[in-house]
Amino acid sequence: MNNRVKEFFLLQFSSVIYWVLAFIFFTTIRYNGLEEELKIFTDDVLYLPIRAYFEFAILVGAIMGFVYAIIEFLFDIYISKKLILGATILIKSIIYFVLIVILLSSISFLIEDSIDIDLPNERGWWREDPFFWNTVIFFIISSVVFSLIRIANDKFGRGVFLNMLLGKYKKPKEEKRVLMFLDLKDSTKIAEHLGHEKYSRFIQDCFKDLNNLLRKYEAEVYQYVGDEAVINWTEKRGFKNNNCTKLFFAFQKSLLEKSQYYQSEYEHTPVFKAGVHFGTIMIAEVGTVKKELAFHGDVINSASRIQGLCKNYNASLIISKTVLAKLNSNLINYEEIDEDVTLKGKQKKLKVYIINA
Repeated sequence: MNNRVKEFFLLQFSSVIYWVLAFIFFTTIRYNGLEEELKIFTDDVLYLPIRAYFEFAILVGAIMGFVYAIIEFLFDIYISKKLILGATILIKSIIYFVLIVILLSSISFLIEDSIDIDLPNERGWWREDPFFWNTVIFFIISSVVFSLIRIANDKFGRGVFLNMLLGKYKKPKEEKRVLMFLDLKDSTKIAEHLGHEKYSRFIQDCFKDLNNLLRKYEAEVYQYVGDEAVINWTEKRGFKNNNCTKLFFAFQKSLLEKSQYYQSEYEHTPVFKAGVHFGTIMIAEVGTVKKELAFHGDVINSASRIQGLCKNYNASLIISKTVLAKLNSNLINYEEIDEDVTLKGKQKKLKVYIINA
């Protein structure tokens, strides 16, 4: 199953759960007094158990979540990248508006059959119906909340946004992390040849290919610095199936497979080198205007210095001894560097290894 299919099913699952819960909440706050509103359509006293309202809410939420995920996924892949944000929002709004009209009209017919009353669902019924416009307003607010949650997860990484909401990193917290510093080889030469504008598009394309692989190997981006990306994993995710080394070679393979595109577009096929280290770091929220998570600790500096060794040993990927000790060494091809190295700015020597594909 490729990454896009996995992303779609994850979006589909989260969307259905979210919209079912959203419409259950909407039904809960609308249930009180709903019988009085419906009396205007019948002379009889209308009573429905709350279970019936919730059944309709679950049905509406499930259908809305299913279709919503499809629309969002298709826009993310095919449309959003080609249109400005304003045009994307406008087109989506029109689609969702039509969807709500169709969905509520269909549900109203279902309700009529279930409770044998005549509801105002003839053509154009929604124009002056207060319940419809209440639903539209609720949908808009809920859609904005869902979009903000998605944006926050993309910004901070899976689960990090929730941790920030709960204040997990309000005070510096000690955690073990795997860190990879990924850097473009011959970046200065390529930048001089392409010029700053074309070089920026070149880097964008490279990191887009990298992003397509992150979820598969359970990785998160800590930050981008120019032509360098800093990737991190929790201990469990980083060493599971050797994710922290497999990601690099998968990225390398992806770039080679697209070499024809890069050559025709930029006259260069990107080659990256990386260093990986593992250890304890401190994680804390920093900033007030532009709040983000910051990593502090010797592991970060060491990972960067290990990546710098790639040039000295003509290697693509170098890892520390602490990383090798946690990996399944039977599944990797590693080469021991004979001498312990002294990293720049460090006094203590470190054992490092070259990893080959």
